[in-house]
Amino acid sequence: MKGYHDDIEKQTTDNSDFRRVLYTGHHLQLVLMSLPEGCDIGSEVHKGRDQFFRIEEGNGQVDIDDNTYDVEDGSGIIVPAGARHNVRNTGDRPLKLYTLYGPPEHLDQVVQSTKEEAEARHPAERWDGKATE
Repeated sequence: MKGYHDDIEKQTTDNSDFRRVLYTGHHLQLVLMSLPEGCDIGSEVHKGRDQFFRIEEGNGQVDIDDNTYDVEDGSGIIVPAGARHNVRNTGDRPLKLYTLYGPPEHLDQVVQSTKEEAEARHPAERWDGKATE
């Protein structure tokens, strides 16, 4: 196995897709996200997985249950399994971030260009147990 190695900051800031899965392990998944101005990921709960967010560009807010955190370049957020959460772009440019799911959430190598596309396809594109390698 070779794992994953790249300039994650460059990959994240160059990404313009709402969701782009870069690498899927059996226990962890790396996903890029770009939220346009005024966009959010939508309030959600992952009962069986923890999630980490790292903001690389832009400004926003992350809600975790009854807590709201302002985020910007360099911010890191951990969402425990079972917590209701949302990420919102409150700035005037795209909010660029990467997230780690443990265990994976999405099919390996999925690309969803817009939030609308992601919402329409997500139920059919949940992780099927197949890793990148």
